[in-house]
Parts: sequence; C-alpha cells; structure tokens
Amino acid sequence: MARRREHFSGYAGDFGLSALAERLGASGVRADEAQARVLAAEVADDCGGEGAVELGADLRCLLESAVPEELMHTAWLAAAHQGFDPADFGMGMRDWLRRLADRYPARSRKETHGYRPGSVPSSMDEEELREAVAREIRTSASELTHAVATSGSAAPVPGSVPEALERIVRESDGALGFRLFLRALKAYGVPVAKDQYDRLMVLDTRLRYPGPLVYDGLNVQWPPIDTTQRDATGDFGFSELTSWFTGQWHDHTARETVQRAAANDDTAETPGSAAASLLEDTLRLLESSLSSGTITTLWLAASDRGFSIDRAGIDARSWLRTIAEVCRDRLQEVAPSYTPVEPSLRTELTGPVLRELQDLTLLLADRAVSPGWHEIPGTTAAEALEQVVTRVDPDLGYRLLLRLLRVLALPLTEEQYARHRSLGERFGYGAFHVNELELLVEHG
Repeated sequence: MARRREHFSGYAGDFGLSALAERLGASGVRADEAQARVLAAEVADDCGGEGAVELGADLRCLLESAVPEELMHTAWLAAAHQGFDPADFGMGMRDWLRRLADRYPARSRKETHGYRPGSVPSSMDEEELREAVAREIRTSASELTHAVATSGSAAPVPGSVPEALERIVRESDGALGFRLFLRALKAYGVPVAKDQYDRLMVLDTRLRYPGPLVYDGLNVQWPPIDTTQRDATGDFGFSELTSWFTGQWHDHTARETVQRAAANDDTAETPGSAAASLLEDTLRLLESSLSSGTITTLWLAASDRGFSIDRAGIDARSWLRTIAEVCRDRLQEVAPSYTPVEPSLRTELTGPVLRELQDLTLLLADRAVSPGWHEIPGTTAAEALEQVVTRVDPDLGYRLLLRLLRVLALPLTEEQYARHRSLGERFGYGAFHVNELELLVEHG
C-alpha cells in the first residue's frame, strides 16, 4: 500500500520509521524494547506531534503490504544498523510493527503550532517513484552488500539487503523504501558517486522532502573543486557575499559574516566551492587596476550600504585581503589540497553585458543606493560596474549588475527579463540566479 504524498517542509530531516531507525542505530549498542519505545515516542513527538502521523503511515504501509516478513526484517536491521532487533526479544518483525501501530495508529493530519500540512503534492506518481528508487538501489547494490558483510557485526544481517529494500519499494511504498535505502547507505558508509547523489537530490526535491534527509551523513564522493562547474542554483562569489551584508547581519561581526558566506556551499557543490568562488572573485578585484575608490563604490552599491567600509575607515583593498584570508582558512579546513586556478575570462560576453548596462542608463540616472544617507548615485554605481566588465571580468561585472538591479528594485520589461535569462544561461548560472529578477518585471 502506498501512502498519500504530502509536503514535508515542517521537518528538518528524516521522519517516520526511517527516523526511528536512525536514532536506534546512532548509539552503537543494541537497544531493548523499552528503549526502542522511548525513541519511537521522540520521533512521534516531532513537529508538535505530527511525527506520529508519518510513523503511523509508514507502519500501515508495511503491515498492509505483501512483503515477506523476513525481508522486512533484513531491511530494518540494515536501516537501523542493527541497533534494535525484535528477534532478540522473541518477536517477529510484523509483531513488533503491530505493537508500534497500536501506539501510533493511522490518523488524519492536523495543523499545529509551527507546522502546516502541505498542500503541494509530490510531482511523482507512485510507479515513477518506485522505478527511480529501484534503479538507485541496484546502482548501490554491490557496494551496499559488501559494506554490510564487512561491517564486523557479531550477528550478520540475514539475507540480501538490496533485495529487501527493493521489495519494500515495489510492494509497500516507494517513499518509505527510499528513506530506508538512504538510511542503510548512511549506516554503513556506502560511497555514493556525485552523479548518483545528484539523482538522489532530484528525488528529494520532487518528493518535497527536506534536503538534509538526503545529504546529512551521506558518504558522497565529491570531485575536486572546480569553479567553472556552476552547480550552485543561485548567486555565488563576491556578488553573493554582498547580499549577506544587506539587512540584519549585525548579530555577527563582519569577519564572521564572511566566514558564514564562505562556508555556505550549495548542496550540489563540492565542500569548499563557495569559498573557492569567493576567493577567485576577490583576487581578481584585488589584483586589478581598479582604484580603491571604485572597489569601495562596488561594495557599497551591491551591499545596499549594509556594511559601510568607507564610514568605518576600512580601505577597500584591505577589506578584500580580509575576505581572501577567510576563504583560504575555509579551504584549508575542508579542501587543503585545493590550489586556485584562474579560469579564462568570458570576454565574448563583454559586449552583451555592456549593452544590458547601457540599456539601464536612464533608469539608473533617477535612482540612488541608500538615498538620503551618504547615497551613491545610480550612475556612479554604473560607471564602477562598467570598469569591472571591461577591465576585470564580464562574469563578475554581470553578477554585480544583477545585484544592483535587486538593490534598486529597477523595473524590467518582459523583453529585458528574457535577455537577462538568456545571458545567465550563457554564463552557466543556476536555475534561480536570474529568475530572482522576475519580481521586477512589469507585465502588460
């Protein structure tokens, strides 16, 4: 029996029976039935008690399925890293599931404080989901089997774990099978190639699951950092850093805010990629022929004067050196073998970027960053951007132009927006980078 698909935005990570498996496997020692009940109660209490809904749904899916009991047992032991085995206490797998189901029967979802039931259904039907998850189980079957067999456990997991998981996917519920599969991969540290990780994240997105449900604890075999591989879905580098200083950031020091930005890798990126992209942009500016005054203007305009380095008496190049130092510290921590390689400039796009900048000249003439308080005229910001485009890097210049459009909330025509989307695609930007401008489009 397959469950009705929901929107799981209320959860920060795993939920239901797979979350119980995670908690039971985390201690490293076998739990008894009383301890298992305590942990089940914690899972049920998640999201103001809505965790009981997911736990009850998972239990019902298994109990109402035709999956053989011995295969349920095999899948459970692998997912829970053998943290609790009902057989140790004279229970069959179905007996134990029924005991849990008596405590957490199927019931309707309710709206509770801090949690709202999702109204957006999954974009996958059950059969499509089952086929996709089964393919991933088969992809990992050999390494998962080897990892379980060589785990050093005193009592080996009986049967074939991949077979058991696939039977749950096909005969019970694809989503539950997916979560139990992920739990088994994590429990035994099974290596996951980047292309498979990307596919798992696509499933996560289409199921409306929280991202950490897939990536937290997964042994992804990340490729070396490559700043030309645009895996981030949104902004990145120096232009992205400026957004961290817009609005309320003052609970942290300026250096701490840079540290947070440098560590903010997209879930699709090799750890350290955010710092590498930021370092690359920063070094381009630092080593450029731009004056410190021009760099100051760029920073103030793109950050909406969120951190006024001029008022704080900080020289622009000194600020860039601080940013570079933070990036190197982050890279030393997560990618110590990384060596910055300056990629080729996309000079063939200099002209198109300049045309978009010039197309905004009249609008910029009537706008200012931080109007009324040490304001920066829009034309002054545009002149600084033009220097970046022509003398530093058209890619960085264009990303800073996109930032300025958002800071000044400049209205765009549908034609302008279409050109920006096309230009963003030519630069290889992520799906949501240019799309953020859609709110500025005046239709009709």
